[in-house]
Amino acid sequence: MKILVGIVVEPKLLEEVCETLSKVEEVAKVYEVTGEYDVFAEIEVASVEAFRELLKKDVLAVSGVKLTESSVVLGVWKE
Repeated sequence: MKILVGIVVEPKLLEEVCETLSKVEEVAKVYEVTGEYDVFAEIEVASVEAFRELLKKDVLAVSGVKLTESSVVLGVWKE
């Protein structure tokens, strides 16, 4: 399953957060963006339970991560 995670980051730690997330195997892509979120991460996991563990261990535990919002991808129209 594919999940998109919008992440709000402490500005001074933006690069460190992106570098840390980029090293996580299940994180397929990391985007630095404008708007409500600072970073979007595309995550691929086998199950909701696997995502829950990854979110706690590899995303929320990263220094500088202030807030996340996750959306499960229901379908892909174009890649």
